[in-house]
Amino acid sequence: MNDSRTSPASPSAMRVVDVQVPVAVDQAYSYRVPRGLVLKPGDVVGVPLGPREVLGVVWAENPNPDPRLHNRLKDVSEKLDVPPLREELRRMVDWVATYTLSPRGQVLRMTLRMGEHLGPERQRMGVRLVGPQPQRMTPARRRLIEILSDGLLHGKSDVAKEAGVSPGVIDGLVDEGTLSVEAMPREPAAPIPDPDFAPADFSPDQAKAAETMRELVQPGGGFRAALLDGVTGSGKTEVYFEAVAEVIRQGRQTLILMPEIALTGQFLDRFARRFGVRPLEWHSELTPRTRARNWAAIAAGEARVVVGARSALFLPYADLGLIIVDEEHDQAYKQEDGAHYHARDMAVVRASIAKIPIVLASATPSVETEVNARKGRYQRIPLPSRFGGQHMPQIEAIDLRRAPPMRGRFISPVLAEQIGHAIEKREQALLFLNRRGYAPLTLCRACGHRFACTICDAWLVDHRFRQRLVCHHCGFSMPRPHQCPHCGAEETLVAVGPGVERLQEEAASLFPDARTMVLSSDLITSIETMRSELNEIAEGRVDIIIGTQLVAKGHNFPRLNLVGVVDADLGLSNGDPRAAERTFQLLNQVIGRAGREQGRGVGFLQTHQPEHPVMKALVACDREAFYASEIDIRERTLYPPFGRLASLIISAGDRPTAEGFARKLAGCAPVDERVQVLGPAEAPLAVIKGRYRFRLLVKSVRSFDLSNYLRSWLAHGPKTKGNLKLEVDVDPQSFL
Repeated sequence: MNDSRTSPASPSAMRVVDVQVPVAVDQAYSYRVPRGLVLKPGDVVGVPLGPREVLGVVWAENPNPDPRLHNRLKDVSEKLDVPPLREELRRMVDWVATYTLSPRGQVLRMTLRMGEHLGPERQRMGVRLVGPQPQRMTPARRRLIEILSDGLLHGKSDVAKEAGVSPGVIDGLVDEGTLSVEAMPREPAAPIPDPDFAPADFSPDQAKAAETMRELVQPGGGFRAALLDGVTGSGKTEVYFEAVAEVIRQGRQTLILMPEIALTGQFLDRFARRFGVRPLEWHSELTPRTRARNWAAIAAGEARVVVGARSALFLPYADLGLIIVDEEHDQAYKQEDGAHYHARDMAVVRASIAKIPIVLASATPSVETEVNARKGRYQRIPLPSRFGGQHMPQIEAIDLRRAPPMRGRFISPVLAEQIGHAIEKREQALLFLNRRGYAPLTLCRACGHRFACTICDAWLVDHRFRQRLVCHHCGFSMPRPHQCPHCGAEETLVAVGPGVERLQEEAASLFPDARTMVLSSDLITSIETMRSELNEIAEGRVDIIIGTQLVAKGHNFPRLNLVGVVDADLGLSNGDPRAAERTFQLLNQVIGRAGREQGRGVGFLQTHQPEHPVMKALVACDREAFYASEIDIRERTLYPPFGRLASLIISAGDRPTAEGFARKLAGCAPVDERVQVLGPAEAPLAVIKGRYRFRLLVKSVRSFDLSNYLRSWLAHGPKTKGNLKLEVDVDPQSFL
């Protein structure tokens, strides 16, 4: 590891720092600090790592380096001209890595997405009127000069478009000295929102909640957690905007986390109506250049309000004063790849480390959050009624055992009749089915062959819009065939079961004059497409909306008064310990889209289990009964939040290797009466992308340090090699 930059300094005079690099390693590497370079913990630096240069963060001083390493250490290459990572963020990285058993460098990588490989940003040029009139005046030149007569600097492309001239007209006037070309000043990435731009007109319930929110964020209050618990349509967003306004007045930053990019369209407009400008966005659809610009604005403190997906939690805020987690119950906050973390829980951790308040907002809180509120750990801020006096939707169950759809159909006559009435009244109807595509299975009527993924233990989903059969787990797809590949029979392939595309076909058959639209994540090509389609619905240009869980995500459709859930039982039979909770939350949220602005909303649940506790609680609008029952079951069985879980997934290219390693690993689990190790068992999805999967489930009492137990177990257990892979998920949300 000798390097040409070796310093002649003696070992006793050598200064060494430990640098954490954003790769999947847990330890920091030691580097020498060149003479004259001032470094402190948190500084972002460039360092050599093997044959390449990488970014890193100075994690700590190394006051006692090994003298024997003097000539083997490499020098820090440079210190980057960016704000250092604050101590609270470095502590957050350490905490997440320790809790989730993820390499610290892998967690650090999420904080350093500043576009370091993009090169300098291209300077935008403008033109200004500075000289005499040109000798030859044309109509195009005259239009251009009239616009530039204010003497201000105008963007070259903007003024050409406004004047309706080509860039050549501008270049000609520059050559004659009439115009000058100057560099445009850099536009701020995010204008500062005005907390007093358009204050809301609150109902008494909202005014009381808003005052509590303002008190929550007063300076010096330290860490406090609150649950903004409001029914759908109660105005939770406008209420927590009051806390945001107060933090803006204090000159500090606010992070608003959202579970889906699709949420941000209407949200950004609502924010702009309240504060005069849009907040800064952070999500995976940003271009690399925009991401780099936004990262710099956040780190410099220029961005006062950031709205983003879960990764926004790890950004280097200059002075974070408040975190808000909207729709805190949503499963999308769980990161399933790389570092397995739950953004809601880690947001609470970051707020605690930074000693700032955090607000969790939901109409259907997670059981974990509900228990924390009941035990007084979180302050509950209630919004029990809808804004403007609107009533909550009435909910009815349609017993499919007594009123089944016609053969080959999936919409019962009762629901179809109600949709017809809604259309006659020029209202919108929503058909909800949480299943993408046309049908979940295609089979041959002649031989019974079922189309399955070649490398996953899953059926191929028929997507008629794309004319392909698709695996939703690995992405494999194939054209929809015209004959059975097994028996060769033609015209024998049938679709089994409904997806949203098939529902649209049925709705078009039942209501041929109605305008229909499918909202499904696999049909969305971009954020702008999604926002355009949501605007069409909001403006009343669609009569029947057919959608997956995407439609349950906080959207506001003014003319929507009827929601029909086509298969309310769908989420209750998948072996997930949170199945009842998720079904209750999802159906409550989707029916909550109805009747938010005019008329009385109504929801219909097509079910084969009207006596199920979830269905009974929904029909009775008895949220308290559901939570009481679910909390009691969790407490008796010691499932979260009254116990702790961790999932260990072992996968390999062949079944015996995966199973054998899983059994060896289970056999060396430390014995502790506070811990149960269940399995190994074949995972419900036994094969994904050609890898065979076995699962161990570890269950412990709540007070037990499960992360430390797992770390000790894995340190002394068998090691993966070859094509073996071990994934650890503390607090798992998926049980597939």
